[in-house]
Amino acid sequence: MLRRRRKHSASSSSPAAASAKKKDRSGRGSVHPKPTSASSAGRSGVGGGSSEPAPAPAPAETPPAAAKGAKRKGGARLWMRLGRAGRSEIVELDKGAIVARVGIPARDLRILGPVFSYSSNILARERAMVVNLEFIRAVVTAEEVLLLDPLSQEVLPFVDQLRQHFSMKNPVEAAEIERELPFEFQVLEIALDVVCSCLDAETAELEKAAYPVLDELTKKVSNKNLERVRCLKGDLTRLLARLQKVKDEIEHLLDDHEDMAHLYLTRKQIQNQQFEALTASGASNSIVAAGTDSAKHNPNFQSNASIITSIYVDHDVEDLDMLLEAYFMQLDGTRNKILLIREHIDDTEDYMNIQLDHRRNELIQLQLILAVISFGIALETYIASAFTMNLPCSFYHVYGLFWPFVVGSSGFSFLIFLALMGYAWWMELLSP
Repeated sequence: MLRRRRKHSASSSSPAAASAKKKDRSGRGSVHPKPTSASSAGRSGVGGGSSEPAPAPAPAETPPAAAKGAKRKGGARLWMRLGRAGRSEIVELDKGAIVARVGIPARDLRILGPVFSYSSNILARERAMVVNLEFIRAVVTAEEVLLLDPLSQEVLPFVDQLRQHFSMKNPVEAAEIERELPFEFQVLEIALDVVCSCLDAETAELEKAAYPVLDELTKKVSNKNLERVRCLKGDLTRLLARLQKVKDEIEHLLDDHEDMAHLYLTRKQIQNQQFEALTASGASNSIVAAGTDSAKHNPNFQSNASIITSIYVDHDVEDLDMLLEAYFMQLDGTRNKILLIREHIDDTEDYMNIQLDHRRNELIQLQLILAVISFGIALETYIASAFTMNLPCSFYHVYGLFWPFVVGSSGFSFLIFLALMGYAWWMELLSP
């Protein structure tokens, strides 16, 4: 009984008292569990030991689905990094980390935000290329690509094609492909292919839905069919606007060869490496003192600089020009399909307007016929009402004159009606 009371009193004591008791017991030499490596390292450090503190445990990896749904602090967003060898990883990076990693201005990341969604921009910078094509928003360097929101349903086909393209090739095949097309252009080609295929698929879907609706509208004009055609026309207008943005951006690059040359990030990297090797070897020491007359007139400097600036320039610009021109033609073909659908819609609307005009003409003809008939009846009514006036007339006393008068006035009105109808027919106011 006494032991139970002691246990009850010990459990009801405050946490501070419990901790004080534990310290007191530790001072008396009571037995404790074996300390961990971190705690022993901390104690040895306090006591002046030479043992180093144990490293901190690695943070647990957040699964992609949880990382997508979690609230990110400090402006961090979900990115996928994919290198030349096809290795990919999903990371959370903020604007500062992206700017420090790829060396682009912070304002260039604004076009990758939600404000500029479904806009098209391809910006060339010193070390990176900022790509914003429809739903694809990425920063491409000569060594890797950083893709924003890789878990989005629209971006997943692009992610799959990137992994399939870069992971199924050994280093020898990858080097052979990069001789023909650099890494950044391969990424740009895949992005353009995915965007053009998506626009083409949406166009085919609208084309498949458009023709049955238009055929039904030509057979029967109803509010339901008119509403469907109105929605279809709005979808075509929005799709054409999106396609035109991509097409205009490609056309802008095709018209400016200097911007196309700036997009060649691999060439810039090779030139920088050659420049550093040239400087380190001491072949042209005057490069360090840039701006002096001796550096400008040094033949070794001029020849080496010309070699560095002339490597791959014409050929690579030509390759990029051919790449962009191919997708420009594909977008132009998709645009022609959209314009054909719109033209078919316009033809259907013209056909409907012709039908409405024909109906309107028939109503006008019917109104003309009714007006002529009303005129004849009004004329006969006028003649009849003239004899209903309370005025003295000798015809009132003539027996048997009523029916001849009615028949005669009716026949006169009918003749007037025929004369007016014949005149309208002669003037081609009435169609046969």
